[in-house]
Amino acid sequence: MAREVIVFSTPLCAPCERLKAYLRSRGVPFTVRDVMVDEEAAEFLESHKIYTSPVLSVDGDLVVGFDRERIDALLPP
Repeated sequence: MAREVIVFSTPLCAPCERLKAYLRSRGVPFTVRDVMVDEEAAEFLESHKIYTSPVLSVDGDLVVGFDRERIDALLPP
């Protein structure tokens, strides 16, 4: 079953780029939402009181920052 994986990121965000590179290295397909230009994405994060990036959403479960342990738990090999 395919999972919905979304990376909420901002431009020039080194942790965002590390997260995307990590997901690519694991072969995980994902969608990127740039919260600087995507008002809906920014409002979604604000509604969860999240004001930093990156944020990873895996089927609605949110991981703030590049937390490899949580990411691996949500996306087992």
